[in-house]
Amino acid sequence: MKTILVTGAAGFIGSNLCDALLERGDKVIGVDNFNAYYSPETKRENIGSALAHPNFQIVEEDICHEQPLKKIVADARPDVVVHLAAQAGVRPSLEDPHLYHDINVKGTQNILDACRAIKLSRLVMASSSSVYGAIHEVPFRETMDVSQVISPYAATKRMNELMGHVYHHLYGMNITLLRFFTAYGPRQRPDMAISKFTHLIEQGLPVQMYGDGSTYRDYTYITDIVDGVIRAVDTPLGYEIINLGKGHTVSLNVYWNSLVNT
Repeated sequence: MKTILVTGAAGFIGSNLCDALLERGDKVIGVDNFNAYYSPETKRENIGSALAHPNFQIVEEDICHEQPLKKIVADARPDVVVHLAAQAGVRPSLEDPHLYHDINVKGTQNILDACRAIKLSRLVMASSSSVYGAIHEVPFRETMDVSQVISPYAATKRMNELMGHVYHHLYGMNITLLRFFTAYGPRQRPDMAISKFTHLIEQGLPVQMYGDGSTYRDYTYITDIVDGVIRAVDTPLGYEIINLGKGHTVSLNVYWNSLVNT
């Protein structure tokens, strides 16, 4: 049995990950601040099944609170930390880049320092496919130059990757960063297009698509995302960045037709 600390535990990916880790026999300590980016009650519902498990504990705290976070990590003494907590959303980051820097950069710095303080050897962190910016060549490869990101959100995720390398180099920590590609499935954030489309269709309401549907994305089902995270948890790789997606882009038109014709 491993003890695994998961930040952002009540979110979409975090709550599904906690359930999977508990199912395989791990002890899980979740950390979440239940902020109002979307309904805190929805997040509490996300961890409903985990809360019923004897090997799960949730701690309500903000990763931006340095000293309380250090104490949580020091008291837990986890074998692995999975850091998923972040201020999400590309478009909102354009409106408030300071908020994204405070949470995603400074908050992640607090995670790195808390892990270093207990000499933790293994850390898995969420990055994002948004770091590829305006690159149009597909499939994306981890070796591509991602120095020209095009949103504050993407910039914060790239900074996380760079600081991860610093801590690996200086302190020998095994740090794996996973670039998630458009995760979808049960508990998806309500602001995401697929979630919006699905709820409207279920209610028999019209669904409006903006644009001509020619944009392409690599859609990745949540169980595949969770499987990839768990493999990273179990496999120390030194310092590694991994694309976690299907590897096959699909146009919005194709995805749209699959939804409305189901």
